[in-house]
Amino acid sequence: MTTLIVVNRPEKWPLQIPGVQVVAARNYLSDRRYSDIKGAKVFNLCRYYTYQRLGYYVSLLAEARGHRPFPDIATIMNLRTMSMPRPQATELDEEMQRALKPLKGDEFTLSIYFGQNMAQRYRKLALQIFNLFPAPFLRAVFKREDEYWTLHDVGTISFIEVPENHREYVVQCTQEFMNKRHQRPRRKQTPYDLAILHDYDEENAPSNERALKRFSDACWDLGIATESIDKNDYGRLAEFDALFIRETTAVNHHTYRFARRAANLGLVVIDDPISILRCTNKVYLAELLDAHDIPAPRTIIAHEDNLDDVIVQLGLPCVLKRPDGAFSQGVMKAADVSELRGAIEAMLKDSDLVIAQEWMPTEYDWRIGVLDGRPLWACRYHMASRHWQIAHRDGTDTRYGKVDAVPIEEAPPEVVKAAVKASNLIGNGLYGVDLKEVSGKPYVIEVNDNPNLDAGYEDAVLKEELWRRLAGVFLRRIEAGTNGKRA
Repeated sequence: MTTLIVVNRPEKWPLQIPGVQVVAARNYLSDRRYSDIKGAKVFNLCRYYTYQRLGYYVSLLAEARGHRPFPDIATIMNLRTMSMPRPQATELDEEMQRALKPLKGDEFTLSIYFGQNMAQRYRKLALQIFNLFPAPFLRAVFKREDEYWTLHDVGTISFIEVPENHREYVVQCTQEFMNKRHQRPRRKQTPYDLAILHDYDEENAPSNERALKRFSDACWDLGIATESIDKNDYGRLAEFDALFIRETTAVNHHTYRFARRAANLGLVVIDDPISILRCTNKVYLAELLDAHDIPAPRTIIAHEDNLDDVIVQLGLPCVLKRPDGAFSQGVMKAADVSELRGAIEAMLKDSDLVIAQEWMPTEYDWRIGVLDGRPLWACRYHMASRHWQIAHRDGTDTRYGKVDAVPIEEAPPEVVKAAVKASNLIGNGLYGVDLKEVSGKPYVIEVNDNPNLDAGYEDAVLKEELWRRLAGVFLRRIEAGTNGKRA
């Protein structure tokens, strides 16, 4: 993949980085050779990004050409309005108060070069600002009033505005950032790069380490280099061609912010932000399944004014679910009226709506994995011993039922058909559809956008072929320049 550094005057740019071409902004904008390049990575280091100036147009036309500009137009506009997501703003505020508390004055300026600062004590603060506003060279101004620090302004600066005593460090930061792609260990040259967003400390991570290794090996074989990233690498997304999210997803979480930014940058991304929005809310799923006549347990969307309807229409016991629960958490069984009212009232403290479903006990649930609109794997998830769910949590201890992988052709055809139909209502990504089979009839419980894919479990039948198929979908979408979206 072509990598370009676009500057106002190439003759004044101090660096020559192997494999990276330095281009004058006016040439990039007007020379047809550059507009014809497919999927180029464009480091826009123009002097100004002001509206309708050269730097602005470089990023704007780069996006129009299907290139990957850094910074992109969204970042440039966010810098104008100081716009930032609330969760990230909260994290920034906490770090700002910690890092700046020892200062004596009431104003402080922080220079940020590709997410780094010369002083160790400000490195985390610099990285957080860079992740909010991913741009090469930033200058942040903080002000203190009544012992409380606020971020007053963030702006971009050009290389010529960098203080003389910072320049050696800036050159080092720039070379490190630019060379990251070329420094990754490779068994062979690979034309594409894929990021795996993963938290190794997550208790219920969707994939174990062996699974990530097998997926990475399959990617290598197809010419895709992989790299594990974490939530601190938000500003690096433009380096990659694809993103595979292997953390538990949620809308009010960095996983969703990563998915949105990756999609906006034109990366192939699984899970895509629309799938996360649709799958992580059980209220939406309940309405969707009902609207398309897909068999599911009888369901009521409960709120504080219709508790009696739950008893009349579903009977007791019944199952109550938080709209955004995951890994069997936020799911309760109400055996009598007292338990029902207590559970719903507790859940309504966090959400205006609660999902209530009929009690449908089975020995196991089916999980059908669907990728790119096709069934990929099938498993029976057995209930935990002496429990009604596949996971039984007792304090800090969690017990799981056994998992049986089954060849997809041996799974009940109606179960597989219902799973594919339900997942296709969500999108064209990677889904795990949970179903119960009662008297030969399938009932869809939910569609998960971030299904478990653990080595030794879900891949027990297909083994390496499962990972090859998954890697193959990424490759086809990267080469086609699409995220699998339907026309």
